[in-house]
Amino acid sequence: MTTPHPEPDASRDLVGIGIGPSNLSLAALAAPLTRLDAAFYEQRPHFSWHPGLLLDGARIQVPFLADLVTLADPASQWTFLNYLKTRDRLFPFYFAEHFHIARAEYDAYCRWVAGELPALHFGHQVDAVRWNPERSLFEVDYTQLDADGEAEALGRTFTRNVALGIGTEPYVPEPLKPLVETPAVPVVHAADYLTHRDTLRAAGHVTVIGSGQSGAEIFLDLLRDRPPGRERLHWLGRTESFAPMEYSKLGLEHFTPDYTRYFHALGESTRDRLNTTQWQLHKGIDADTIAAIHAELYRRTLHGGWPDAVLTPGVRVRTAGRIATTRVELHLEHVQQATRTRLTTDAVVLATGYRERPLDGVLAGLDPYLRRDSRERPRVDERFRLVLDPSVTTTGCHAYVLNAERHTHGVGAPDLGLAAWRSATILNSLTGEETYRLPARTAFTTFGLDQRTPHIPAARQATVLTPLVEGR
Repeated sequence: MTTPHPEPDASRDLVGIGIGPSNLSLAALAAPLTRLDAAFYEQRPHFSWHPGLLLDGARIQVPFLADLVTLADPASQWTFLNYLKTRDRLFPFYFAEHFHIARAEYDAYCRWVAGELPALHFGHQVDAVRWNPERSLFEVDYTQLDADGEAEALGRTFTRNVALGIGTEPYVPEPLKPLVETPAVPVVHAADYLTHRDTLRAAGHVTVIGSGQSGAEIFLDLLRDRPPGRERLHWLGRTESFAPMEYSKLGLEHFTPDYTRYFHALGESTRDRLNTTQWQLHKGIDADTIAAIHAELYRRTLHGGWPDAVLTPGVRVRTAGRIATTRVELHLEHVQQATRTRLTTDAVVLATGYRERPLDGVLAGLDPYLRRDSRERPRVDERFRLVLDPSVTTTGCHAYVLNAERHTHGVGAPDLGLAAWRSATILNSLTGEETYRLPARTAFTTFGLDQRTPHIPAARQATVLTPLVEGR
């Protein structure tokens, strides 16, 4: 097992790295294209979507039409409705009138699609992606894993296009990292909540950190399990309030291709500023969950007294440490009051969200060809292609990114509702044809006063000031 064994075929048209919802969407829309030779690799043994957060009753925050394919090809055999049909569940779903489906049902749907696509290869860990100038192709090295996750064989494949869909990873704030690495104290990320739920329920006092949807769902789940008057729960968040997600009809148009194109055409500094101010578009709490929390808290006041639950927004954790081996001390600061205090707790759940997995590791072999912005992030063009050196792109070969382009494409990058459109855009670019007909307009809102061309500044180019023109 020293030299990767090349696959027998000369080259592929597309190799996908990672099989989450984004690349699964791409694989499903690529499946009918019989002339397209594609393969997708994933190191996990099977498809799994946030298993630690598949709480009973938890729903995805986009309509069921935001499945893997419908918004690009509603006639596809991989739609959510066809999944229901294969399970003889169309009529029950019709009468249930669920526009937003359970998170566990979305996971089951994706696993059904994954089980039907022969181009998917689970138990395959991609180790490196390089540009081979002699063959004018990307070469992808991978390790085939056995049932225990141990290396079994090495392989190499050549491809004209690469699609990077390695997804996100749980984010742990710096002050809390030492606690997570100490197993004696139950400090767990929300991604692993269900695995540790019994331990957390048994803890005397539990603190939930994070004011988004996951934090709200976990707080509600813990609250419902604890006796009235003896809840012993804290819920802390950095945001100024436990705020509802922006879900107005025109607000949702930020998750359209129209807004994505508008955002991409903006300058880098403007995009960065917008990404820090639009948190309520995707990090708020849905109104039903907020109502359920309030209803549960109110129910516990019916016989007098208040629940022993503290909900405090506007708080950041400065530092944290252990007390003996079984308790945690959090050093807190209230931003608006400029006050500080300490909180002792028996367990902590970090509902602190996810961050895009860094691409640098898998793309290390492409670094000499990769063009970066002023903050050393990969540049991504309007068709989701990494901006590479012309010596690569003039050959017709490209590397695409999926759910790793928020800095260039905005809040819609991780949104399930744009996955099918992005996949179709990539396939149209890759094939050079209108394989999937996409709408020219998708929003009633007109974003901006002029329709700008996508803004991709030259690599390492010095800033050039444009003279002001009077009257503009």
